[in-house]
Amino acid sequence: MSKKALLIIPPERFNEDELFQPKEVLENAGVAVTIASTKTGEITGDYQGKALAEVIFSEVSASDYDAIAVIGGSGTNDHLWGNQELQSFLKQAHEQKVLVTGICAGSVTVAKTGLLSGRKAACYPVDVQIDELKANSAEYVKQHVVAHGDIITGDGPDGAKEFGESLAAALR
Repeated sequence: MSKKALLIIPPERFNEDELFQPKEVLENAGVAVTIASTKTGEITGDYQGKALAEVIFSEVSASDYDAIAVIGGSGTNDHLWGNQELQSFLKQAHEQKVLVTGICAGSVTVAKTGLLSGRKAACYPVDVQIDELKANSAEYVKQHVVAHGDIITGDGPDGAKEFGESLAAALR
């Protein structure tokens, strides 16, 4: 049985490196990747890159996937941080033993679920994200990837390939 990953991007302004690098690593490892958002269709990234959201995350079952990753980008702060439906989706995925992950601003989205409470986590090294991790009882650490058995966080574009490799390794 092949592994499946759901990569969730904001409906605008996702970070291209944080989506495309992990996606490539996962696909090269034989993982089937589905891109989701709050809408379907073509989505434009922070640097005008294009991605196709195949599904709306709330219309799929978290248990159909082995890993779920919330991708960062400037749109993540605006559209995903406060998305209660997404927070519920991530908590449900975690309860169903699905690997929950986030990179850059996506790490903050995961932290807002409470799942990182009392744990170390990585995010992009800017005050707004570090402060959000701390506000949600997570301990910020300055490294590319922090991997727990059930949750992985990444810092951003510089660690995007390593984030993808960490996901692929966790899915083996």
